[in-house]
Amino acid sequence: MKEIVKISTEFITLGQLLKVTTIASTGGMVKMILAEYDVFVNGELESQRGKKLYDGDVIEVEEVGQFQIEHDHNTE
Repeated sequence: MKEIVKISTEFITLGQLLKVTTIASTGGMVKMILAEYDVFVNGELESQRGKKLYDGDVIEVEEVGQFQIEHDHNTE
């Protein structure tokens, strides 16, 4: 089952997502996770922490789980 991550902005970066979901607590941990684990964005292997994630994107982190970006329309 995918965990929904709601955002109030147009996009969130992959590094921010890893912090928001508490997978990583620091930027250094984000780098380590992206170097040591397979992270997929919409089925494509991704290693850039600055990758922009938009409404509907699905992220899978090896050994952690799946996340789906959802724009929070209540904040507009």
